[in-house]
Amino acid sequence: MSAIRLLVLGAVKQHGRAHGYQVRNDLEFWGAHEWSNAKPGSIYHALKQMAKQGLLHAHEIAPSAVGGPPRVEYELTEQGTEEYFTLLREALTTYDQKMDVLSAGIGFIVDLPRVEAAELLRRRVRALDEWRAAVTEYYTPEGGPGQLGHIGEIMHLWIHSADAGKEWTLGLIERIEGGAYVFAGEGDPFVGVLAEGEENPFATGSGDEDLEDPRG
Repeated sequence: MSAIRLLVLGAVKQHGRAHGYQVRNDLEFWGAHEWSNAKPGSIYHALKQMAKQGLLHAHEIAPSAVGGPPRVEYELTEQGTEEYFTLLREALTTYDQKMDVLSAGIGFIVDLPRVEAAELLRRRVRALDEWRAAVTEYYTPEGGPGQLGHIGEIMHLWIHSADAGKEWTLGLIERIEGGAYVFAGEGDPFVGVLAEGEENPFATGSGDEDLEDPRG
């Protein structure tokens, strides 16, 4: 699973309708260009591809005053909304997601009801436990990584990562069940997007606009 689809669909959903530069600006505001493949070219490509796939509806609005092409605004279709929630649930439950996918899932977790979010994370914990049990059938962490030569360090890394992932996930479940954050149906959500024209302190700039017309 690629994080870019979830990130782009989620960014569009938060606005209702958004043009490419808004999506890019939001993802840079979240630092996604540092921890995922959400680079400008990938964002614009994903928008156009998902529009062709029927996940996004592309609205052409008035051309610019200086005679440029019409700006395109994107909106999730019914199919796109279904895809978004499918990707979100998968990101939160699959134990071996890459860090960028899990991070994207956490970024949009409040789009789910609180009870469901906690249960999806519990499924992730169970999957981590099952994976760890399968590995320790032939690798015992207590014996140290040297029992398999230097290759044992690989297993040592993954066991350590699984244990740390479980600890973090349990902590998040506890915070969620303790009332942290505003989830779907509970009131006004946290606003994690930039308003139209609001300056982004984390914008990359550096001529990336040349990769694609930002109005798209």
